[in-house]
Amino acid sequence: MAAKKDFVSVGIIGIGNMGSIHAKNIAEDKIPGLHLTAVADIEPARHRWAEENLPQSVKICASAEQLIGLPGLDAVIVAVPHYGHAPLTIYALEHGLHVLCEKPASVTTRMARSMNEAADRTGKIFALMYNQRTNSLYKRMKEIMDSGELGPMKRCNWIITNWYRSQSYYNSGSWRATWAGEGGGVLLNQCPHNLDLWQWICGMPQMVSAHCHEGKWHDIEVEDDVTAYVEYPNGATGCFITSTADTPGTNRFEVLCDGGKMVMENESLILYRLNMPERQFNATHQAGFGEPGFQTEPQITDGSNPQHNGVLAAFTRAILYGEPLIADGREGIRGLTLSNAMHLSSWLGHPVELPLDEDLFDNELQKKIAGSKIKNGKNQVLSMEHSWI
Repeated sequence: MAAKKDFVSVGIIGIGNMGSIHAKNIAEDKIPGLHLTAVADIEPARHRWAEENLPQSVKICASAEQLIGLPGLDAVIVAVPHYGHAPLTIYALEHGLHVLCEKPASVTTRMARSMNEAADRTGKIFALMYNQRTNSLYKRMKEIMDSGELGPMKRCNWIITNWYRSQSYYNSGSWRATWAGEGGGVLLNQCPHNLDLWQWICGMPQMVSAHCHEGKWHDIEVEDDVTAYVEYPNGATGCFITSTADTPGTNRFEVLCDGGKMVMENESLILYRLNMPERQFNATHQAGFGEPGFQTEPQITDGSNPQHNGVLAAFTRAILYGEPLIADGREGIRGLTLSNAMHLSSWLGHPVELPLDEDLFDNELQKKIAGSKIKNGKNQVLSMEHSWI
């Protein structure tokens, strides 16, 4: 019987912005137990970057298929444009490798569902790079909500507009900010983290209504300004506002419950605890005017926020020791459901109910893709599903 390995041999598919960061962090031994064996990219320029910046021991591959076929490999990190996430994740899982995929899980919930089914079928570990779950403030918000100490939620609001991007950012890649190349704008590129945290802390709504303004502030074909309204099964409501054109931007996340509220803003979390639940006060107070009063409780956390390296470390420990992941890949379908629902509501001009009508969404997305214009001036669809294999 072969001895159990004490390290994880990992390859990275896609060494663009995020993939190159992961590669350098792993190569510099910042994640205990994770060893960088190989990288793959279809762009020769990225091969040159790897030759100049990574150890000579790291094999440079021209395709994902070549990398996945390397002997001794345990896992891969998928860090390619969005349409490549599902096919590459499934391909790697079915070839016996554990997978950590960059956000979002995919472009459509149908694609994400196929990834989840592959993980279930193969029994391999499937994780998502939801690095903001490592932030101690968001972790504390989830603890409070999960404990039930504030009672049922009544309302939540998140203004998350500190995602400013200039036109040059969108011009940096032919696939960026196109329906064919990226599958969406701020909701699918910047906000998967926030949509994941929103559902992680507050749960999933049952109705979504949204206005997604496409190319409002930039010369792009996808959304760069979004206002969404949701309703939850218990009658609670929520608002989600985001943009890549606000500067200075705002990050204010407020959750109001029967027993008080939480406000996360400016890297701090404050809990306002009512002296009496609002519903009880409403039913018993006889003086007309008045409020139940509250205590202000600034939340003190350990300040930890290991971000990407924290997710990589948890992925490594899950493979070696069976420890829990920061975000199981199967959970990625939830935040993606929210973005798909916002897009669909905006395209149709009316609210949509959850669970999402995946056939309807896919049909509407195909209409967008058919009219998509890649930035080289040609009207074409990028075949990300195939170009990486």
